[in-house]
Amino acid sequence: MRRADRLYRLTDLLRGGKLTTARRLADRLEVSERTIYRDIADLMASGVPIEGEAGVGYVMQPGFNVPPLMFDRSEVAALVTGARLVEAWGGAAMARAASEALLKIAAVVPEDIARAADSTAIQAFRTPDLVAADREQLDLLDAAIHDRTGLSLRYTDEAGAETARHVRPLGLVFWGKVWTLIAWCDLRDDFRMFRVDRITSAIAEGPISLAKHQTLAAFYAREVDCEDMRHLTGPRGAV
Repeated sequence: MRRADRLYRLTDLLRGGKLTTARRLADRLEVSERTIYRDIADLMASGVPIEGEAGVGYVMQPGFNVPPLMFDRSEVAALVTGARLVEAWGGAAMARAASEALLKIAAVVPEDIARAADSTAIQAFRTPDLVAADREQLDLLDAAIHDRTGLSLRYTDEAGAETARHVRPLGLVFWGKVWTLIAWCDLRDDFRMFRVDRITSAIAEGPISLAKHQTLAAFYAREVDCEDMRHLTGPRGAV
């Protein structure tokens, strides 16, 4: 890693107002503690508002901004790939945002990296199964999650039976062609996963509140092994 890149990265790691030790910074940047001490001294000398001392830790005062660290080729490839996936499989608003993000990436990176972004040989194509109504529904679900809005759903299960549910939406999971909605279901008084392509209608209702045991974090803590997700194996986990 170039020293300039390391200094940008070091500044980024010190954001957030939390005391961080030189040992932890050295581990993250894969350099010696002595290098960290020298880099921090140089940053402080250049006016970056870092406080702390060796053996205690360092913290950067809030509100300080530096130009963003330039992406390297592999980082840009990862961002471009993710954006293309969202363009192909996300909601309509998500797709527009992904397209805008690609334009912004191309505008801020050096010319050689921008060319690498354009030449990223990973594409994602939408199939006829994903129609405009599905994209609009994904946007509605995403907005309800963000705004903490309850939803009234009509849902068709695997057996073809339709039910009416009032849910508190928590998150969306994409399994490669199939989206599922993670929600707290008031009817079942428990977490449920709903395949988005089986939601026949979704109507936004009023604001919701979430108890500690009804949050997305509580769902993952109870249902998902975050190491390999053995307890949740894709769309089969949906109701």
